[in-house]
Amino acid sequence: MKKILVTGAAGFIGHAYTKKLLEAGHSVLGIDNLNDYYDVALKEARLSDIGAHDSFEFEKIDMADRGGMEKLFARWKPEVVVNLAAQAGVRYSLDNPHAYVDSNVQGFVNVLEGCRHNDVEHLIFASSSSVYGANTTVPFSVSQTVDHPISLYAATKKAGELMAHSYAHLYKLPCTGLRFFTVYGPWGRPDMAYFKFVKALYEGEPIDVFNNGDMKRDFTYIDDIVEAMTRLIDKTPEESADWDASAPDPSFSNAPYRLYNIGNNNPESLMDFIKYIEVETGIEAQKNFMEMQPGDVYETYADTDALEKEIGFKPSTSLQDGLHKFVEWYKSYYGLEDQQKAAL
Repeated sequence: MKKILVTGAAGFIGHAYTKKLLEAGHSVLGIDNLNDYYDVALKEARLSDIGAHDSFEFEKIDMADRGGMEKLFARWKPEVVVNLAAQAGVRYSLDNPHAYVDSNVQGFVNVLEGCRHNDVEHLIFASSSSVYGANTTVPFSVSQTVDHPISLYAATKKAGELMAHSYAHLYKLPCTGLRFFTVYGPWGRPDMAYFKFVKALYEGEPIDVFNNGDMKRDFTYIDDIVEAMTRLIDKTPEESADWDASAPDPSFSNAPYRLYNIGNNNPESLMDFIKYIEVETGIEAQKNFMEMQPGDVYETYADTDALEKEIGFKPSTSLQDGLHKFVEWYKSYYGLEDQQKAAL
């Protein structure tokens, strides 16, 4: 069993992953700054859901706090670090770019330095499908070059991949980067489309449908993400003698470094996505059809061959099943089931 530091432990993926690690018998130090980008009460509820587990410790800290992070690493001496903390959201990066640099760049440097100076065995870090940016060749492959981000959020995630590789090269720090594709499910983020749509339908409000509904997303259910990440803990990257510096593949290296997509390998149309939500809620959506938002991409579609080859697992939860589980959680968490019973 490992001593594992999870950053962003009160976040959507961090909460689910921490629970999985504790169930598997690992010791976890979770950190989070509990910022107010979205409802802090939801973050606190996630921490409460983890419970008073004997093998779990939580510390409120901002990753951008250099001194605080140095002390935390020196005190706890984690064997594995999983960096899930980040300022999320493509559209918010248009309004508050400094928050992305503080967390996704400065904060991640502090994590890399903590790993470097404390003999961390393996760093697993979250990247994003947004790094594919202006690429149009699908499915998106980790072997593609991704030098044309179309949002600052994407640029900071690409910067994180590059910084991790430099530490893998200079200090032989094994690093695994994970490009997540539209993660959804219970305990999710309120700024995500599926969460906003369900909320709007139950509150009788219209939903905004961008690019007039002509978009596709590779939706990945949270349990599939967590399963893949758990299997990767012991898959520590090694230097590869097969890497060709004259024709470099960005997904691996002659340093101990690997990149993987984690997606469902099955893009769904936005209109079908909305239809599934209407079926699960039993409510027809009022739709405001709008143009494409700045920073958005038309389609995401993950090539997951490398991940499947490495860990023998491929995300497979259908969108219908995943949305059913989310809607059931939403009704329970917000007390809608009790309201419905009272109305009968």
